[in-house]
Amino acid sequence: MKTVLMIPARYASTRYPGKPLAELRQKDGTVKSLIQMTWEAALQVGGIDAVHVVTDDDRIRNAAEGFGASVLMTSSEATNGTERCAEALAQVDADLIVNLQGDAPLTPPWFVEALIDRMKDDTTAQVATPVLRCDRQTYDMFIEDRKAGRVGGTTAVFDTNLHGLYFSKEVIPYMAPGKIPDPVPVFHHVGVYAYRPDALRAYMSWPEGPLEAREGLEQLRFLENGATVACVEVDARGRLFWELNNPEDIARIESVLAGA
Repeated sequence: MKTVLMIPARYASTRYPGKPLAELRQKDGTVKSLIQMTWEAALQVGGIDAVHVVTDDDRIRNAAEGFGASVLMTSSEATNGTERCAEALAQVDADLIVNLQGDAPLTPPWFVEALIDRMKDDTTAQVATPVLRCDRQTYDMFIEDRKAGRVGGTTAVFDTNLHGLYFSKEVIPYMAPGKIPDPVPVFHHVGVYAYRPDALRAYMSWPEGPLEAREGLEQLRFLENGATVACVEVDARGRLFWELNNPEDIARIESVLAGA
């Protein structure tokens, strides 16, 4: 199964313009851009035949080519990473497309490898995405963001077959303060997807739905159109996982890098 990993990246982010080029200090004191860190994380994934940065912006293209990445250019019409991957589909030969979003440099390779394995084993699955049970530190970071009025990470709920029921930027399921069980029954949605080409083509044929529009979550378009999104539970193996959603997240990620 020929597998191509795409890193969709846009400069004109509503919440954080220029985010792919945001710089983060590494453990050794050097500085790397977010897009370079994500590209380097992608190279650690086994079972990948090619890695491409996918963008419509010359600043991102120039930066990516500067550190040696392959770049596929798309139009500026793509409203999210899934649409950008769907546009780039015509430029590659692949049986499986993996979308590793450009704001997730802390994504361990085994998260992505678990998706590839799921798609190999389950030929009926059209889309797969990882979910990670929150530890107390991550849960507290979610609550801290909500209290501060920041839109941060995404949570997921799924059925007994690990099929996605809903994804939200709210913390779901709700738990009353002071009544947080152990283990925490909240799952962090990891913004990585594996799609079969037909699923991407179908996605582009559907209009944006009301839930996708309200939440700003691209994967809800699949659910709103009756498509099954397979959730794959992954294990962080003691690592803290977090995406760069807001400027405040730079310090969080740099703290993780400092302790790596």
